[in-house]
Amino acid sequence: MTETASAAGAGAATVSSNGTPGSKSEQAYATVKARIVDGTYSPGYRLVLAKIAEDLGVSVVPVREAIRRLEAEGLVTFERNVGATVSGIDPTEYLYTMQTLSIVEGAATALSAPLIGAADVARARAVNAEMRECLEHFDPVRFTRLNQDFHSVLFEHCPNPHILDLVHRGWNRLASLRSSTFRFVPGRAHDSVDEHEALLQLIESGASPDEIEKAARLHRSATLDAYLAQSNAGSLSAH
Repeated sequence: MTETASAAGAGAATVSSNGTPGSKSEQAYATVKARIVDGTYSPGYRLVLAKIAEDLGVSVVPVREAIRRLEAEGLVTFERNVGATVSGIDPTEYLYTMQTLSIVEGAATALSAPLIGAADVARARAVNAEMRECLEHFDPVRFTRLNQDFHSVLFEHCPNPHILDLVHRGWNRLASLRSSTFRFVPGRAHDSVDEHEALLQLIESGASPDEIEKAARLHRSATLDAYLAQSNAGSLSAH
């Protein structure tokens, strides 16, 4: 659990700047968020602050701060007389978030493309190679973390800060859903890796922004389509 928490926590730090790295509040935030993402704390799970604080060896104060951050990100819901619980997976929210992300991430990737150098492409390709290796003994949580690392390389050079902010917000909304997506549609993971390579080839070849934007948008939409198709087939009864 410690390894998973530290890995997911490191990813969380890239999309949130609140808290001081290494502080007790930041550590509590990273650990609780990791447990939500990997399913240890499933939707509806009651987050007892005193129990979490005891588990982490800290006081209740940093845990309370961490829970407030997670509530602001939509991963935790607070109800009177109930307390804090892990937010449920709302299929409609997932649909809207993925549709929005496909548009803004596609735009961010297209705008980044002219600024992506050979070193960036090599870094993205190395991450994609790790993703391909991950398919052999599929670990959806690790695959999801690598997937975010890959896409971050492609959109991180976006010169429009407003579009970049929307992309980060979309990824934050998906934080509690991403592991679920590939967990339930592992076949989609294979296609995703192939599409990543196709995206890199488009960028390397100097393809037009429209072509890159379309490819990035369809790549995101294909994951949504696979998830919805599986859900409609009744295989996601737990959700």
